[in-house]
Amino acid sequence: MRDDAALLERLALEINQAGLSWLTVLKKREAFRRAFAGFDPEGVGRFGARQRARLLADPEIVRNRLKIDAVIENARRTVALRATHGSFAAWLDAHHPQTKKEWMRLFKRTFVITGGEIVGEFLLSLGYLPGAHRPDCPVYARILRRNPPWRRAAPGRSTVGEGKVRPRG
Repeated sequence: MRDDAALLERLALEINQAGLSWLTVLKKREAFRRAFAGFDPEGVGRFGARQRARLLADPEIVRNRLKIDAVIENARRTVALRATHGSFAAWLDAHHPQTKKEWMRLFKRTFVITGGEIVGEFLLSLGYLPGAHRPDCPVYARILRRNPPWRRAAPGRSTVGEGKVRPRG
C-alpha cells in the first residue's frame, strides 16, 4: 500500500475503531469513503466548519468530533509530509525500521490521536511491524514471500525481528 489516500484511510479507520468493534467500522467503510471524499488528503485537508457539521450529522459514520477533527488534521499533515518526503509511504520508509515504541513517539509528533494501539495496528496491517501471524500459522509463509517491510532493513540499518531490532546476518 503506497497511495496517500489509502494510507490516510487506513489511519482514519484505526482511529475510528478505537473503543468500537472492527465489524462496526468495517460496515461503515464505504460511508466513510463517501463522507471523507475518498480520503483524498488535499480535499479532506480543506474541510471546514460546514463539512465538519455535515460529518457530525451523518448517521452512516462514527459521529465523534475528536475523531472527525483528527481525520481532517491528519489529512493536512499527510499533505505536509509530501514537502519533506514526497508521500506518506516515503515518510514511513524513511523511518523504517523502528521499534513499536519508536514508531509511537514519531507518530505522536507527526499526527493526532495516534496512541499505541492505533499506531501498532496501523503499522502491523502495513507490514512495518511483525506479529500479524505467528510462524506456525499457514498464512505466515505467504507473508514472508511478500517480503514485508519488517523483514527488510533500510540501508545501513538493522533488520527488525519479532518486535526487536537485531543485527543483520
